[in-house]
Amino acid sequence: MTLQERAARERALERSATVAAACRKCAIGYTRRNNVYGEGDPCARLMVVGEGPGETEDKLGRPFVGRAGQLLDQMLSAIAIPREDAYICNTIKCRATLDEGGRLRNRAPDPQEMANCRPYLDEQIDVIRPDVILALGAPAAKSFLGPAFAITKQRGIWYVGPHGIALMVSFHPAYILRQSGNSMTGVKRLAWTDLKLVRDKLRELAAGRSAVAAVEQPALFEP
Repeated sequence: MTLQERAARERALERSATVAAACRKCAIGYTRRNNVYGEGDPCARLMVVGEGPGETEDKLGRPFVGRAGQLLDQMLSAIAIPREDAYICNTIKCRATLDEGGRLRNRAPDPQEMANCRPYLDEQIDVIRPDVILALGAPAAKSFLGPAFAITKQRGIWYVGPHGIALMVSFHPAYILRQSGNSMTGVKRLAWTDLKLVRDKLRELAAGRSAVAAVEQPALFEP
């Protein structure tokens, strides 16, 4: 990846982030503090997509921070991917909330919110063109695979995502943290299985790319 290409991708993402920050298509655009567009390497081989910002993300304007973000960092580290080497975002860019007696509580995004925000996610995918997309949680999975997707039965399987990109679905870190005892242990094991599949797919694609490059490389010395 050349420096010029990297700079072009950064500019494209910055332009899209500016448009997203001004968006008020949904009511949550008026109740959120910050638009949480996404962050990470514009040339990332792995894109992580969650459902939407929570309270801490809304406050800081960054995706996957707080306890869930710390767990995500650990998950990525376990497959030798530093957070800064991935690109991390959500299906929606504003915090979806319910007002319970004056206190805002997180909720899953509704279909219209996801549809309104989809162009921003599509542009992120178009610009970055990762080798693998890791969708975390049922809402993120459904945004790619349809409303009938059942995460407990259909996670851990390779799907074809946008532009033919390999798509894997696993549990959201926040869901893992809500478990306890044996339940948490079991969910962590399943998530680890999914992460290893992602790791192996990235290695496989890198090896294939290297093999093609070796074949195409012109001979520097001929006897």
